[in-house]
Amino acid sequence: MRSNRRDISGVTVRFEGADNLYLTESTVNKLLIQKFGSLRNTPKDAIVLDTVESVLRTHEMVNNAQVYLTVDGQLITKITQRHPIGRVAGDTQFYLDDEGRKMPLSPNHSARVPIITGKITGKSLEDAYEILKFINEDPFLSKNIIGIHIEDETDYRLRFRLDNFVVRLGDVTDLKSKFDNFKAFYAKASQDKTLAHYEVVSLEFDNQVVCTKI
Repeated sequence: MRSNRRDISGVTVRFEGADNLYLTESTVNKLLIQKFGSLRNTPKDAIVLDTVESVLRTHEMVNNAQVYLTVDGQLITKITQRHPIGRVAGDTQFYLDDEGRKMPLSPNHSARVPIITGKITGKSLEDAYEILKFINEDPFLSKNIIGIHIEDETDYRLRFRLDNFVVRLGDVTDLKSKFDNFKAFYAKASQDKTLAHYEVVSLEFDNQVVCTKI
């Protein structure tokens, strides 16, 4: 009878740096069993760790995987999941992840991210990704923006969580300037309690905020 020190005594799945599980421990174990059979009691020297890592990285929810063996025979798999930052709601639905790649929806968890609607093309998704990256780096914007609507590739419109007006962003040039101007407007209008008076807030014009009242 072989010693557990030379055989795999079990498989442990760990998810790194993520509170939201878009895949589960059961899913990871099932993938390993499909590719390698039951790993328990398999001789440790029969397992090529790089191959196991490569198999895990093929899963559409996995960004990275590290695999190693402990002295007592545990096969440890450390999984870093992909991170969605926007959700496309069209004829087909999917996430955009933080690297701008398409990511499928998960049956295990639904991410609370801005919804992308309208004319979905390769170019408009690239632009939406640039907008989402900027939003994610700003606490005020990431808290308040819930949607990006694409009229066309020069007309992006933003929806806010608690406000009824639409922000017309225009194209994706000068995002920092546009959002700085918007935040200054928002702070002043909040102070004056006039936010509810506006239907459209346009950032399309150079260094200006142009508002249309209801």
